[in-house]
Amino acid sequence: MKVLLLGATGLTGGFVLNGLLARGEIEEVVAPVRKPLKTVHARLRQQEIDFDCMEEHAELFQVDVIICCLGTTIKKAGSQEQFRKVDCRYGLKAAELGRAAGARAFILMSAIGSSSSSTIFYNRVKGELENAVKGLGFPYLSIYHPSLLLGDRPEHRLGEAMGAKAMPLINRALFGPLEKYRGIEASTVANAMVNEVCNLASEAAAEQVVQIREYRDIVELSAQTV
Repeated sequence: MKVLLLGATGLTGGFVLNGLLARGEIEEVVAPVRKPLKTVHARLRQQEIDFDCMEEHAELFQVDVIICCLGTTIKKAGSQEQFRKVDCRYGLKAAELGRAAGARAFILMSAIGSSSSSTIFYNRVKGELENAVKGLGFPYLSIYHPSLLLGDRPEHRLGEAMGAKAMPLINRALFGPLEKYRGIEASTVANAMVNEVCNLASEAAAEQVVQIREYRDIVELSAQTV
């Protein structure tokens, strides 16, 4: 199975990359990147590209599965328009190229509360991407809705750092319908994604499948022995 990973230099994407390379079911991992990865592996094909010109590298998208872990913040992006480009347009273009090349599955990192009708810009953009990818007709589409992602990021995000410190206490108060808002380790999300890909290696969907994965589902999938 060949897998293309977008966002391999990010927090969750880095864990996904290492997880995929550790699994014998994965024949090759294709990683389009802006800057070289430090990881070197016989089954890793990394390609530096301009994400504004992804269509010039359409051959990279001739894979079985695409995992999209692209994401930024408005502060880092510099504007809402730049944020939309990274968090929506790049992911959608990758999905379109993959679908045209015959990819049968797309696994998307989104966020809890995502909705195209949300009054919150961040959630609205995430929801718009989800709707657009659903419309492409992938035989298998899995959308992850984590809350706060926990882990050591290369860059410091003050709000997330403060939230991460409080999360162990907050998590204990979130149960029942509120459980989906629990903070979750990025490594747990990554493990779930890798397990899901490996499940796909042995399963063929008889009809179109769309999965929405929230906290409990992600935790249980991460713990699976595949």
